[in-house]
Amino acid sequence: MKNKYFSLGALAVACMMSANVAAQKATSFVVKANQPTAEIQPTMWGIFFEDINLGADGGIYAELVKNRSFEFATPMMGWKEQKKNGTTGKALVHNQEAINPSNRRFIRVESGSDEGFGLSNEGFRGMGIKKGNQYNFSVLARQPQGDNVAVVVELVNPDGKSIGSATVTPQGKQWKKYNVSFTATETEPKAYLNVWAKGKGTVDMDMISLFPQDTWKQRPNGLRADMVQLLADMKPGFFRFPGGCIVEGRTLDERFEWKKTIGPIENRELTVNRWNTEFGHRLTPDYYQSFGLGFFEYFQLSEDIGAEPLPILNCGMACQFNTGEVVPLDQLDTYIQDALDLIEFANGGVNTTWGKKRADMGHPEPFNMKFLGVGNEQWGEQYIERYKIFAKVLSEKHPEIKLITTTGPFPDGEEFDYLNTTLRGMKDTRVDIIDEHYYRAPEWFKENATRYDSYDRKGPKIFAGEYASQTVAIASPDNRNNWNAALSEAAFMTGLERNADVVVMASYAPLFAHVEGWQWTPDMIWVDNLRSFGTPNYQVQKLFSTNSGTQVVPVLLDGIAVTGQNNTFASASIDKKTNEVILKVVNTSDKEMNNEFVIDGVKKLQNRGTHTELRSDNLNQENSFENPKAVSPVQKQIQVKNNKVQLKLQPYSVNVIRVKIS
Repeated sequence: MKNKYFSLGALAVACMMSANVAAQKATSFVVKANQPTAEIQPTMWGIFFEDINLGADGGIYAELVKNRSFEFATPMMGWKEQKKNGTTGKALVHNQEAINPSNRRFIRVESGSDEGFGLSNEGFRGMGIKKGNQYNFSVLARQPQGDNVAVVVELVNPDGKSIGSATVTPQGKQWKKYNVSFTATETEPKAYLNVWAKGKGTVDMDMISLFPQDTWKQRPNGLRADMVQLLADMKPGFFRFPGGCIVEGRTLDERFEWKKTIGPIENRELTVNRWNTEFGHRLTPDYYQSFGLGFFEYFQLSEDIGAEPLPILNCGMACQFNTGEVVPLDQLDTYIQDALDLIEFANGGVNTTWGKKRADMGHPEPFNMKFLGVGNEQWGEQYIERYKIFAKVLSEKHPEIKLITTTGPFPDGEEFDYLNTTLRGMKDTRVDIIDEHYYRAPEWFKENATRYDSYDRKGPKIFAGEYASQTVAIASPDNRNNWNAALSEAAFMTGLERNADVVVMASYAPLFAHVEGWQWTPDMIWVDNLRSFGTPNYQVQKLFSTNSGTQVVPVLLDGIAVTGQNNTFASASIDKKTNEVILKVVNTSDKEMNNEFVIDGVKKLQNRGTHTELRSDNLNQENSFENPKAVSPVQKQIQVKNNKVQLKLQPYSVNVIRVKIS
C-alpha cells in the first residue's frame, strides 16, 4: 500500500508539472511585417463634436455669462434684479428688431439712487473662477439720456463675498463696446456676476460678457484651454462638426445654419439647442446656442490641433426622431448654395465673396477643406432623393471634395439595409464615404470585430462616425464610462484598423459632458466649471490615435487574423515615418496570457521596444475628478530577441507594442 500511494502521488506530481509546463507555454502570434494589406489614412482616428451636454456654451466655449444678449425665449433667463439697502430702480428688456434682427434685444437699467441697483447672472451652473487669473469683461452700452451712470462689475462667491471687480463708464447716446479687466482673488467653482448701476440715471446694455484671459492660445473670446488640450493630446486625424442631430434641428427653422455663426459675435443669431427638452429625464430649458463657437472657430480649432476639418450640413431634412420636416425637392437651392458657399468660405481666395469674409475674420489663408457631409443621420427614400440632388451639383462644381453620406442611426435593420443597398447600387451618383453609427452593448462591439472583413473592397469607404458602448441601454441615463465599455470598444477598433482599406475614419461620440448639464451618457470627456478629465474610453481613443501607423500588416494566430480567439483581439501596422512595427493586442479575458510575438519579414529589430498597457482588474472602474487617472496608460521598456517579443498580457488589458526596425 505504501508503494502504491507513493506511485499515485508521484503520478499526481508529474501531472501537475506537465500542466504547469503547458500553462507556461507561450501562445505565438506572428506579425507579417513585409506584407502590407492596406494604407492607413491620416484621418483614421478623429474627433466628433456636437453641442450636447453643454459641450459648447457652458463647456469648451469659455464665455461665463449665460444669455448675454437677452435673446433666450425668456429674455431674463439666467438674470435677476439686485438691490442693496432698499434702493430703487428697474430693468426692462427692449426689442429693436428693425435695427438688428440677429440680436434684437437689449436691457435698459434705470437707477434711482447713487448705487445699489443692478443685475446678477448665474452663469452656466455657476461660473468657474481661478485665483490670480485675469478676467475680461465687455459690454455694448450707451446712455440714452446723456446721464453719467457708471457700471460696476463684480464677481462674488455663493456667500456674496466679492472676489474681483472693476468699473466702466459708458459715455454718449451711441452704442459702443467697453472693456475692462480684473484679477480674481479666490478660486470659486460657483461664482456669479453682478452688474451694478452706479449713479442716478439710465444705461442701456447688450452683449454683457466675461471671459478668462487664459483661453486656448490666449485668444480673446476663445475656448477653454484645458478642454482643447485634451483634444490636441489625441493627435486626431479629423475634427467633425457641428454634430450630430444638432445639424438637423427639431424643426427646419431650428436647424444649424452655418452662415449665422460667422462674423462679429453680436451679429450671430442665437437659436434654441435641440437637446434642451429632448429627454424627460434631463430637461435643460436654459440650453441655447449663442454661436460664439461658430464655423470659423471650428475650422480654426481643426487647424490648431492638426486635424482635417469635416463639416456636416443640413440636407433639407429636420430630425426624423422629432418632426421629420423636409424641404420640397424643388426648393433645395438655398441648402445647396449653402454647401457651395461653405466650400468657398473654407477654400476660396480672398478675392471671392466668402473667402473675403474668412480673411476679414483674420484667416486669409484657406483652411483646405477636403470632406463634406450631406445630412447627418437621415433614412428613407426622401434622403436618397435629396442626396442625389446635392451630389450632382457638388460633383460638377467641386469634384475635389469627398462627399460623406449616411446609413441612418442604426448599424443594422430595415433603415440601414435600405440605405446601404441603395447607396452602393447607385451608378450615376457619387458616394465616396458612408457614415455608419453604432450605439450598442459591450458584447456587440466584441462580436462585430469582423464586421468589415467581408465588405466590398471596391465600394464606398466607411466612416465609423459615431460609436460608444452602452453599458445599460441606448440613451439610458444610467450608462457608465467604465472599463468594460472601453475594453469592448478597443476590441472593435482592432477590426476597424485591420480593415483600413475600407474604414478611413472613426470617431467616438459624444465628446463632452458637463457633470451638471448633461443629457446623454456615456461621453468621452467630462467637465465641470474648472476641471476636465478623460474617461477610460478617451484613453483607448488616444492610445489608438497616437499609435496609428501608416500601413496595416497581418497579425496571425495559427495562420488566421486575431478576432476574438481566446478572448484576444489584435491589429498590427508599420509606421513608415518612424520605421517601427506597431502591435495592438486586447485581452478581454479575466486571465493573464503568456504570449510570444514573432515579427516576421524584417531583417532585424532593435533589441528594445516599448509596451504601453491600459488596464484595470475591475470592469466597472471609471475615471473621475477625484481619480482622473484610475484607468490610464503605463509605458515600460521591453526586450526584443531574435525578432521576438515575450510578453505576459494582463487580464482586461489593451496593449500597444512598438519596436524599431534596424
